[in-house]
Amino acid sequence: MKNIIKTSSRGNLIVISGPSGAGKDTIVNELLKENENIWLSISATSRKPRSGEIDGIHYFFLTKEEFEERIKDNDFLEYASYNDNYYGTPKSDIVEKLNNGIDVVLVIEIQGALKVKELIPEAVFIFIMPPSMSELRRRLVDRKTEDKEKILKRFKTAYKEINEITKYNYVVINDQVKDAVDKVKAILLSEKCRVDRIEEVYLDNEEEEIHELLVDKNLENKDISF
Repeated sequence: MKNIIKTSSRGNLIVISGPSGAGKDTIVNELLKENENIWLSISATSRKPRSGEIDGIHYFFLTKEEFEERIKDNDFLEYASYNDNYYGTPKSDIVEKLNNGIDVVLVIEIQGALKVKELIPEAVFIFIMPPSMSELRRRLVDRKTEDKEKILKRFKTAYKEINEITKYNYVVINDQVKDAVDKVKAILLSEKCRVDRIEEVYLDNEEEEIHELLVDKNLENKDISF
């Protein structure tokens, strides 16, 4: 029996954004544990590492001068300035992974996501929201990685970011991590089933016989129930 549908063998580019403290990294880490066909593109940044962050695992940590030099060399798919620091997506490996059928996840700021949308509008854009702004504030404070001034700046930035939500394909509220992860998994599965990601459609043997029967009896254009 022939395959009925052949889906695209190319991987999907998945762009995930949301306010700092919304839980983007937590969700993506859970996805990576459960799906070997997802690859996380590591961003580069000019900000200083937080406690526990490792160069080449959480980010590629560069000086501002190194980052600007790589901008000149056109090394980034996109880059943006956020809270006085650069963030960018290195081009290396992304195209190769997609061509090999691997889904690539970018966890990037909204400025960068909108630049990617201009270049690759068929990518999947997911916005992660906190359940409330008071919960977001609590998460930022509980991280204990920044002083009050920086937390306030991130909180104000979050309000601006939420106004960009209509630029995304999907929104997921991260109240319970497991529920949020399940929703993102459902989004990725539904994207695989989209008609515009189907390469070819075949008839199996049974459908060919029905088609031939309709042709023989000149009934193709009539309403027939089986």
